[in-house]
Amino acid sequence: MRDLKALAALIRSRYREGASIAVVARELGVSKATVRRHVPAGERRDAAAAARQRHRNRAETPYEKALRAQVVRLYGLGMPQQRVAATLGISVEAVVARIEPGQRRSRQEAARLAVEQQGELLPLEEIVARYGQGATMTELGKLYGVHPSTIRRRIPEDLIRPRSRTPKPRPRSGRVLIDEEVRRRYLAGESAYALAREFGVSVHTIRARIPDADWRGRPAEKVPVPAPRSAQPRTGGVRMVLALSDEEVLARYRAGQSATAIGRAAGVDCRTILRRIPESERRSHLQARQLYRPAPDVGADTIRALRAQGLSWEAVAAEVGLSVKTVRARA
Repeated sequence: MRDLKALAALIRSRYREGASIAVVARELGVSKATVRRHVPAGERRDAAAAARQRHRNRAETPYEKALRAQVVRLYGLGMPQQRVAATLGISVEAVVARIEPGQRRSRQEAARLAVEQQGELLPLEEIVARYGQGATMTELGKLYGVHPSTIRRRIPEDLIRPRSRTPKPRPRSGRVLIDEEVRRRYLAGESAYALAREFGVSVHTIRARIPDADWRGRPAEKVPVPAPRSAQPRTGGVRMVLALSDEEVLARYRAGQSATAIGRAAGVDCRTILRRIPESERRSHLQARQLYRPAPDVGADTIRALRAQGLSWEAVAAEVGLSVKTVRARA
């Protein structure tokens, strides 16, 4: 019992002197678990404190002494830990291990020093000159990689422009809008949307450059009530040239083709085809549904007869050439 008490006292004494658990266990010939059991929980060092203690216990070479001095000097000058590590070519953990806890800066102080150092690197005269030439604080912040408020603190108060004032109109990006070129290309067949996309403006801007007589869309003047659609195709303005003539479009439509099928053949939208067809000859939705219905001769009686033969829904659909959903709906 006396030997056990002496061993426990020796373990605590060596641990308080700075020896690690592994070193105490190796010196006394016991396991590390035995050392932990005899060291009070309140006296145990955490990982960071243990790392610092190992650095203190290690016999410092001239290189170690010089490295510790460099770390303390650079950190004392205001450098952050990451920058000290990058300057000396070591890890951030190695920097932390060589700095005493009392020498470390708080987060607020570190942030303040970072802002000051970043501001010292900014060219103040160049910033003031660019701002005087018309650049905004937001643009200068993006240029120098800082927040606009950082730029704001570098500009004298007598040079600050009110928000409502703009120094000078800056040219729009894109091509210069020339009225003659816009009208010439529009009359040649280009659409207003294509011209607006190329010149970087809106369609309304292009519309303002086109005379009313040459405009292919709606008239520019405002009317309280829209005019009723004419029964015949419109003749005013510039019409779109189709691969099919109006007579051929009307003949195909009367033969039973849909406006979508005719438009697909002509390479245009179905609404363009419908404008070539008189209002009195256009088919209603129900008429078109009956006309374009697949397999109109296959009705409920035919489907029931096939089902009575023992065929499944899939077999009936394959027999009549319809989908299973259509067969079920017609039954």
